[in-house]
Amino acid sequence: MVATANNDATDAVGAIGAAGAIDIPALIDRSRIGGFQIVMLMLCGICLVIDGFDVQAMGYVAPAIIHDWGIAKANLGPVFGAGLFGMLVGSLTLSMLADRIGRRPVLIGATWFFAACMLLTPMAGSVGQLEILRFITGLGLGAIMPNAMALAGEYSPLRKRVTLMMLVSCGFTLGAVLGGLLSAALIPRFGWQSVFLVGGAVPLVIGLLMLFWLPESMQFLVLRGKKLEQVGRWLRRIDPNVAVDGGTRYIVREKAGKGAPVMQLFRDGRAKVTLLLWVINFMNLVNLYFLSNWLPTIAKDAGLSTASAVLAGTTLQIGGTFGTLIMGQLIDRSSFRRVLIPVFLIAAVSVALIGRPEVSLVFLFASILVAGFCIVGGQPAVNAMAGTYYPTTLRSTGIGWSLGVGRIGSIVGPVLGGELIRLNWPNSTIFIVLAVPALVSALMLVLMGSASHASNRIAANVSTAN
Repeated sequence: MVATANNDATDAVGAIGAAGAIDIPALIDRSRIGGFQIVMLMLCGICLVIDGFDVQAMGYVAPAIIHDWGIAKANLGPVFGAGLFGMLVGSLTLSMLADRIGRRPVLIGATWFFAACMLLTPMAGSVGQLEILRFITGLGLGAIMPNAMALAGEYSPLRKRVTLMMLVSCGFTLGAVLGGLLSAALIPRFGWQSVFLVGGAVPLVIGLLMLFWLPESMQFLVLRGKKLEQVGRWLRRIDPNVAVDGGTRYIVREKAGKGAPVMQLFRDGRAKVTLLLWVINFMNLVNLYFLSNWLPTIAKDAGLSTASAVLAGTTLQIGGTFGTLIMGQLIDRSSFRRVLIPVFLIAAVSVALIGRPEVSLVFLFASILVAGFCIVGGQPAVNAMAGTYYPTTLRSTGIGWSLGVGRIGSIVGPVLGGELIRLNWPNSTIFIVLAVPALVSALMLVLMGSASHASNRIAANVSTAN
């Protein structure tokens, strides 16, 4: 077989163009979504479920640890930051590795790695030990989202790509919701350690399932000239009528990457979108991780019971789940900017309202739900925007570095929250400050209006035509 990465393949070449040539993206676009793709999407989604569960675990167990260890709540700020810093490093390094050796091995290896680390976490006996374990766990967690999103996008037809990518991303918020519900049930009976034991055992099984059933990116294999026989088998599972033999050529309409993948994020007209995506990720993750980590603790200090405080954090993730499900369909029908600009403006208002002391409990939970819809639900949309903008050879790197830079915001958010709490700022002021990043995200999307990349036909989803 001869693998062809051909930028000159135009509309004249369909899913099966010249004799013996198969245009892989065109074949996926024209085919229905069958069982093979559904299994792949489900595996990526389930992987993100446990990813979301584990990432949010510290926020849910924090009140119990504070009580058991007799420490000040602000002391856990560095623990939150350590896990997120590990995710930053994992996103930056392992996303580049995935664009070199493949999505599949990195995704499976990272899943087993963070599973082992989660199982070790209950052994921590001090804040310092907990910081180290959370950092190491974060290294594996940082590789999950970029590679799951990249695979989901590469096996999805264009007409439903954003919807399916965000549906897979919904696994993260669903995992965070399940984490809240399980934590509320487990902690009173078995202690906070049980949350990490559950969060570590399940990914061991998920990694085994992926080992047998998770495919590699076909576009990646063609560009690398590897395992082309397997590419043919996977294509027949997508479309049983496709004819594949020893002389079949595969067309992916991209060039194999050369040089450092990070530098290529700034070449060929990609610099503006890359920088704007980084700023949007940073600002939104400041909000997302502040709320995810500190909302239960702040709610408890405001007078709610422990169970109600945990449910406040769970409500945030429920809102994010609804946001992910609804926004994906809206974006596929419209564009990223037309959906996300008003979403982030609404986010600013809802976040500011959370801290108002005079609001009723019902209004408080409604504000949290809307904030989750916009901020937690908006993050998968930002990830999908990166996934649809960058070509195959840069996709994991593009998503990973966008998320990686955003992880700086995810570190700043919880640490900043700890400092503001330490300074005894009133909740009303803290949440007004948190409204500012959402306004900045909306502004960055306005500036993104003129940005596009000529060699990527998906870039129209990033720039809207007025």
